[in-house]
Amino acid sequence: MFGALLHDPNLWHLNRRSAKGAFGLGLFFAFWPVPFQMVLSAAVAIPLRVNLPLSIVTCWISNPFTMPPLFYGAYLVGSTVLGTEMSPFSFELSWAWLIDSIGTKGPAFLLGCLICSVVAGLIGYFGLDWVWRWSVSKAWRKRRGAIEFKDQ
Repeated sequence: MFGALLHDPNLWHLNRRSAKGAFGLGLFFAFWPVPFQMVLSAAVAIPLRVNLPLSIVTCWISNPFTMPPLFYGAYLVGSTVLGTEMSPFSFELSWAWLIDSIGTKGPAFLLGCLICSVVAGLIGYFGLDWVWRWSVSKAWRKRRGAIEFKDQ
């Protein structure tokens, strides 16, 4: 499907540009309430030419163990932004419960997921860029100090 695009070295090598893009992209899709987040992240990583494995692995932040608190937090954010009253949550395995929940809690939940998705993606993108620059700067300072020590 993606043909020659999969041969792009940025998809497989870690450099600052491809890593920060992949990290931000993976965090962006981690908050999407869909079962195929990794596929979406990979499909967007390829044309953006960011690290493919890192974008997929970063989506694993939302997994069956972390999804309940992440999505509850997204619901809290959405309820706060919309100014809606939070209703108590009780799960019931029925179509009636699903339809009712989509109508009552759905808008707040989806808005919260969108907000958390964008914020997490931006924090991941710029945060990894800052950490990368800081670590390179630290390595250069250490190297410069070792050279100055050697010259004395």
